[in-house]
Amino acid sequence: MTSRERVRRAVLFQGPDRVPVDLPEPYGTDFLHVGADPDPNWQPSVNTETRWEDEWGCIWEKLPGDVTMGQVKFHPLSDYSLFNDFRFPDYKNPQRYESAKKAISENKDEKFVLAGIPLSLIHRLEYLRGHEAAWTDPYLYPEELEKLLDKLADIAIDSIDNFARLGVDGIFSADDWGLQDRPMVAPEVFRKFFKPRYKRVYGFAHQHGILTFLHSCGYIIDLLEDFIEAELDVIQMDQQENMGVERLSKLFGGRLCFWCPVDIQNTMIKGTVEDVRNYAKFLIESFGKFNGGFIAKWYGAPEAVGHTQEKIEAMSEAFIEYGRLIYQGKRETETPQK
Repeated sequence: MTSRERVRRAVLFQGPDRVPVDLPEPYGTDFLHVGADPDPNWQPSVNTETRWEDEWGCIWEKLPGDVTMGQVKFHPLSDYSLFNDFRFPDYKNPQRYESAKKAISENKDEKFVLAGIPLSLIHRLEYLRGHEAAWTDPYLYPEELEKLLDKLADIAIDSIDNFARLGVDGIFSADDWGLQDRPMVAPEVFRKFFKPRYKRVYGFAHQHGILTFLHSCGYIIDLLEDFIEAELDVIQMDQQENMGVERLSKLFGGRLCFWCPVDIQNTMIKGTVEDVRNYAKFLIESFGKFNGGFIAKWYGAPEAVGHTQEKIEAMSEAFIEYGRLIYQGKRETETPQK
């Protein structure tokens, strides 16, 4: 079974030969990650180690030696009166996809091609408008907000359209919708303003045979049913313990594929090496028992969250070893609900 087929079968609950993985070397990955190149017609106004402008006009800053992504300190769309003249990035430009095209042409190992797209509704809203405005726009400027979110969805669709021509297998984006113990916005606000835009983007991807992946951390259990209805296929979730693995599996197992490392804030930090191994097996047993439904992952910036090499190796080895057993007659599978 090729990596491409393995991932698709896991996502669609069609019986992969083993749990797909996306792990550090030497453990390997079933994915080829690609993305859009920077716009060749755009140059940042500032670009230093600690201060830089992105293509949307947001100015980022961080302290010297900071290993995080920094923070946006200038919000270019702080007033909606600027909207009509605002310069949005151009993701229609085919020049932006040359690197992805080359990488895909060299994909001799038949890995699952996962393309990063510019679909970050809550985060891009915060970067453009400011944190406080992003949370209050649904109440103070609902019509303007809907217009902006429609534009963000249009840009994501432009990117998918280009990637579809290259033959990608999936699209991926990131939006952290949760605080530690509740969603970042009220579920009714999410359903009114954000869910329809996700559904339009994910529906467009599915029309082109492309699977949909989203990273979202925090307590998002109250939004997962909405994401399923919006045609999300895979949730990439670095935290699970704050919602409960068994609860997530009971509510959404067999309908949503989970792509996870060992919980990066709890067991991976506070647990022993043996705890990490057991938790990795628990993830596979809980989410992967639906004739698919689980993809193993590591957290790609371990130094930023204090993960030790010993625990990374224990997690990866458990994912590899146990992931080979679950579909080889060692565990009973359940009939998927999707």
